[in-house]
Formats: sequence, C-alpha cells, structure tokens
Amino acid sequence: MTAVIEARGLGKRYGRRWALADCTLAVPAGRVVGLVGPNGAGKTTLLQLAAGLLAPTSGAITVLGHHPGGSPAQLSRVGFVAQDSPLYAGLSVAGHLRMGAWLNPGWDTEYAARRIRQLGLDLRQRAGSLSGGQRAQLALILAAAKRPELLLLDEPVASLDPLARREFLQGLMETVAEHGASVVLSSHLIADVERVCDFLIVLTASHVRAAGETEALLASHHRLSGPYRDPGTLPASWEVIEESHTGKQSVLLVRTDDPVLDPAWTDRPVSLEDLILAYLRQPGSGTGAGRPGLEVAS
Repeated sequence: MTAVIEARGLGKRYGRRWALADCTLAVPAGRVVGLVGPNGAGKTTLLQLAAGLLAPTSGAITVLGHHPGGSPAQLSRVGFVAQDSPLYAGLSVAGHLRMGAWLNPGWDTEYAARRIRQLGLDLRQRAGSLSGGQRAQLALILAAAKRPELLLLDEPVASLDPLARREFLQGLMETVAEHGASVVLSSHLIADVERVCDFLIVLTASHVRAAGETEALLASHHRLSGPYRDPGTLPASWEVIEESHTGKQSVLLVRTDDPVLDPAWTDRPVSLEDLILAYLRQPGSGTGAGRPGLEVAS
C-alpha cells in the first residue's frame, strides 16, 4: 500500500495541552478519506501538520514520501483549503485565478476557467460578495487547479446549507474523478462522509480511535445482543467498543476479525453512524454521552 500520509507517534502540544497525541496511521493513495471527530479532537492540527503549517512536537509525519512543506516542489503537490474557505475579500474572482496561476507553476488554466463557467461565477465579482457556497467552490477551484496529488480540506462545508454542501461535494468528486487526487476531508457531518468517503479516520480527545477502509471497518464491527454475559468472559479477540447490560441481557458493539459463532448472540449490521458515535461515546473521548459534537442529518 502506498501511503500519501504516514504518521508515527505524531504529537503536537501547546503548553501543557496536547492537541494531537501518539498518532500513528497510514493514509492510502487514491482514496477519499473522511476525518471525523468533535470540535477540539485534533482534526485541524493533523491537517495543518500534513500541510507543513505546523511542526510536530513529537513523532514524525511524511506526506507523499517527504517532509511536509519541505520544498517548493513538495508544496506544489499538496492543495489545502482551511476552515471558512479563506479568500481575499477585496479581490475579484478573476484576480484570484491570476494569483493562482502566478503562484503555481503547474496551474491548470483550462480546468479553472471551465469550473468557473460551470458554476456561473462572475469573474468581476469580489470574493467578499460571494455566497458561502460560492466562496467554498472558489477555494476548491484554487486548490485543485494547481493539480495536486493530495487535497487537504478542513471542514470546507461546515457553514453551508444542505444544497450548497451537496453541490460542493459533487464538485469535489468531479475533481477527484478528473485529476485522480487523493483527498482528506475533515468534517463533523456524518452524512457527508458517508456520501463521498471510502476510508475513515475517527479522532477524539487528540487520539486516533479507528482508521481503515470504510467497508472493512463496517464488516469488522458487530452489534450483538443476547443473554447477560460477564464482560470478563468474552472472547479475547473481541474489542468491546460499547456495552450495556441488564440483569438478563447484554448489548455490545464489538470489533473483531473473527466470525461470531455463538448462536446465543443476535448479530446485527452496524451503520457508519452507529460506528462513529460508539467510538465518540467511549470513556475518555471528551464528548460525553449524548453530546457527540457531530451532526448526522443530511
């Protein structure tokens, strides 16, 4: 597996607070990765470390096989859209495109112009007068027209209405299909992650709780219900993510690669929403029961 991002024991500390701690993961190439977690979980920190905007306090990270932001050539291979799609409010759409062409040797003028036409953006309009959805689309065009191998998107649709979010995600998938870039999309909107992502990273309380191909993660998690079992008697290969017990019944969400063969258990499929929220409700996640910090509506 070729990794576009590889982290080993990665951590970032501000004073006494760890914004990201002991992060070890490998993000495969050619995937659209959903990076999910509540506010303050470390998502932005991880993306800024990958973009070369921050230096790690501990551990190491490589992006496309090299140190993040270590050279102009490396910077040209990565596109980054920060939260709130930052643009120059007084600069026109055309001015942003000229700036992008001037700053990026590999700038794809034809792609940028075509996307602007498709979206019906007025080249003369200043960025500050665009709608939230239009600003997000323009920021995506600026990041994608440099033809990066990796796109890092930090909650680009968080403030958009459902229609604008859907249009942005459609534009993102068209860009991925055309350019073949790998994408890491940070979001607290589970429906959006489910719609476009095929690889998942769950971050809570500055730690990676789960990471892997979405289909493989769903296949390895089971919602089990059956007669009460003492948790200490469960198979050693079961990682219990969430559990509840009454005097007569146990309900578990477990992670295991082994088949569940005991006929006393009723094994039900786990949805992506179930999986993510179970990890976020774990003790130490910093979210609290019933307060996951994620939105599940579309």
